[in-house]
Amino acid sequence: MPRLFKGQMRSIPLVGLLAGALLAGCSTTDTFEQPAPVPEISASVELEPVWTMGVGDGHDGKFLYLAPLNTGELLYAASAEGEIWAVNPENGKVEWYQDLDEDVSAGIGGDGGNLYLVTRDAQLKALSRQDGTELWEQPLPNEALASPQSNGRLVVVQTIDGKVIAFDANAGDKAWQYDSNVPVLSLRAAASPLVGADLVLASLANGKLMAISTETGQPVWQYEVGQPQGRTELERLVDVAGEPLILEGAAMVVGYQGKLALVELQSGQEIWSRKESSLQSPMIGGGNIFIARADGDIAAYRGSDRRELWVQDRLSWRQPTQPIVYGDYLLVGDFEGYIHMLSLEDGSLQGQLEFDDEGLRVPFQRLQNGNLLVYGNSGKMSVLKIRERD
Repeated sequence: MPRLFKGQMRSIPLVGLLAGALLAGCSTTDTFEQPAPVPEISASVELEPVWTMGVGDGHDGKFLYLAPLNTGELLYAASAEGEIWAVNPENGKVEWYQDLDEDVSAGIGGDGGNLYLVTRDAQLKALSRQDGTELWEQPLPNEALASPQSNGRLVVVQTIDGKVIAFDANAGDKAWQYDSNVPVLSLRAAASPLVGADLVLASLANGKLMAISTETGQPVWQYEVGQPQGRTELERLVDVAGEPLILEGAAMVVGYQGKLALVELQSGQEIWSRKESSLQSPMIGGGNIFIARADGDIAAYRGSDRRELWVQDRLSWRQPTQPIVYGDYLLVGDFEGYIHMLSLEDGSLQGQLEFDDEGLRVPFQRLQNGNLLVYGNSGKMSVLKIRERD
């Protein structure tokens, strides 16, 4: 079962999307499944801040995924109210600030020249990386939660009604549009399209991973990550809510009430698969695969044969973020804003940090200097580093 909040499930006419399976902007936090309490642990490792800043009001209480963009040279972060910061990742110095005076629903993506985001009134905007000034904008047919992505030639955005739309990155002209079938009910989640030189990979609410030609917008192949089963629409949810992980000519993907699979990039042929259910992208480290399951459990599989190595069940129903390998540890955030540090070897809890009392939703990111970038729902953004306790 996904975490479903009372009073949030509703079908939107025409769009046919469930606008509420995870938080959906409702104020209630009542759940059908009781989250496990914050685990009490004896910490052997901790995280300490290198620098911290506030990115406006962050998600401003809305169910958004405003992950910062890390280009190596600068970090670009946005708030729900349309404020944008360009920040030096080494020391947190603000290089420039821009206020769009428009609410934002998705962002920030970027390429060598531009930044991209989507406003609440469904406008795709291209901004200068130099100072955040607007370069062009184009209307979208519906809301977008996932950040636009670009290969430098095309910028591609995916809307909540299953449309994948490409625009010329320089001029903003529409290049093509692919329309997928959307189920009656769907999770309110955000998986950005992956835009390569030849293919766009789109994770869809109908349980499919779709490869689309960047030149024509025509489908090249599709892979069924999950097949709807059951009598109710809730039982038939099969969203692919996390981006695939690209591994040397293959894509690893996982879906809700579906499977974890590795497929060939060029053909979409399955290399291997096993039953799994997750709302987050998979993670790889040390030859092993790590999954934050939809029920909150964290699982590790051996990469060579997918044998289950361990499961950490003390975070059940705490809505974990995508796991990230950091040194000898696996880190996840949760809906109450805690960062949990797990041993890669056996999954035991080794450290904990209460980071943001409004919660954590977007994945953590590793910076080039080895530090960890964390963005909380309140807009608290920090670069952290690990420290073993005496």
